[in-house]
Amino acid sequence: MAGDLSDLNDLVVFLVACETRNFSQAGRQLNLSQPAISQTINNLERHFGASLFIRQGRTVYLTEIGLALKSMAQELIASARRMEETISSLQGEVMGEFEIGCSTDAGKYLLLSLIAKYKSMFPLVQVNVLLTSRSSVIKRLLSGEAGFGVSSLQVEHRDLECKEFFSDEVILIAAADHRWSDYGCIYLEDLLDEPIISREEGSGTREVMRTGLLEQDITFDMLNIVMTLGNAEAIEMAVEEGIGIAFISRLVAARGLELGRVIEVKIEGLELFRKIYLARNQRFPVTRAQGEFWDLVQKPEIETVNGVNAALPNIG
Repeated sequence: MAGDLSDLNDLVVFLVACETRNFSQAGRQLNLSQPAISQTINNLERHFGASLFIRQGRTVYLTEIGLALKSMAQELIASARRMEETISSLQGEVMGEFEIGCSTDAGKYLLLSLIAKYKSMFPLVQVNVLLTSRSSVIKRLLSGEAGFGVSSLQVEHRDLECKEFFSDEVILIAAADHRWSDYGCIYLEDLLDEPIISREEGSGTREVMRTGLLEQDITFDMLNIVMTLGNAEAIEMAVEEGIGIAFISRLVAARGLELGRVIEVKIEGLELFRKIYLARNQRFPVTRAQGEFWDLVQKPEIETVNGVNAALPNIG
């Protein structure tokens, strides 16, 4: 076996290259030059006597050996971080770093409030939030890359512990000058001819809307969907412009409602709620920093998030 595996930093570079599949992008993320990334990967390949990546233009793909190394490198880096955090904790300091994967728009607003309180208690801990798809959140939880995951659907997996920590209301909004602004309430049938902006298929908000309307004998294909967007903030802006009405999280709509840019439209006989869940992987040992965060979300109380009274974790 040629070469020398000097320290864990080489494996960190390798894992970032795995994630980005591009040496230049990995360099930007790590504040290193592209040649430095290439040199580190070359050193690892000499050390193990095998190719770790297949190069195709600017994109790189893991070889079979690279895939095997990725899994072991993740466990080794996680163990090293736990060791440092445990020693620091024994000395009275709570420190370290962990990632929270988030796949729901409402979760972003919840996490801002929760992390702010957590950081006031444990300023030496770095909390990173990754906004990504639900499948990516689950994948990162199972691999140990993410310490926690936030989703609007309960994650079912034998290795994952999942708990409800928020009930999110999905409301109907319209532009401030919409004719419904003079109405106290509308009927379900009023939705059928109105242009509607929807979230993409598979999103939690769309599923809640679809299920709630189906219970009232209104199918999704009966609606006049004029636009589909993959971002709740973009939907709120489209509603402001008068493109259509939309169902979105009350948390996301709160600022627009407060500023008078959009209005909430009540629907006779229809209230939509969805649960937000926090998950963690039980297979990996919990660091003290992660344990303190998990403990922070155990007891519910009323907090204000983005101007909305909500049942939040006990962060008072």
